Amino acid sequence: MKRLISLGMFGGVALPALILVTNAYIRLSTYAYTYQSIDAAPSAEVALIPGAAILADGKPAPIFTDRVNVAIALYQAGKVAKILVSGDNSTVSHNEVNPVRLYLLAKGIPDKDIFLDHAGFDTYSSMYRARAIFGVSSMLIATQSFHLPRALFIARALGIQAYGVNADSGHILPGNYLREVFSDEKALFDVVFHLKPKYLGDTIPITGDGTQYP
Repeated sequence: MKRLISLGMFGGVALPALILVTNAYIRLSTYAYTYQSIDAAPSAEVALIPGAAILADGKPAPIFTDRVNVAIALYQAGKVAKILVSGDNSTVSHNEVNPVRLYLLAKGIPDKDIFLDHAGFDTYSSMYRARAIFGVSSMLIATQSFHLPRALFIARALGIQAYGVNADSGHILPGNYLREVFSDEKALFDVVFHLKPKYLGDTIPITGDGTQYP
């Protein structure tokens, strides 16, 4: 019984310490690659938009739209030549990428410069597939401050020259930051054990024409 109590006490201290150290490391190691403005960001091959929720009317949720607007600004500023939309399209009824494509087209982004990753089921899959399927070597990740450290950590661990551009615009909830506390642990696990996404597939060169791919 004493041994069980001791183990329980050790776990009660060790686990929070591991979480704290992991979270701190991911944030500190990626801070230098994060930019708060379009003008300050470096140039890269592509702006990557990580997936987020789609509303009942089929439009991207505000937090998703904020990411898309940053990617549009990066494209219009000449910081990137392509936009890669990565999201969950695991079923016919759940499609995070096509609504963003329509939004991008409505904002004047040429169809040939828009690429869709229908199997970006999570951040790790999005970054892994960006490199393995689309051949991305450098990217600007357009997402919010709570998500940027984890996205950058994964991308750079996978060998991508990645930088992040803050997409904060007043649509963030406290729960978004709380979720990252535990998502960081999964990111570290995925990177350390070199996991592969559920789906890979044929290559789609990001340097090509996006209209050739559905």
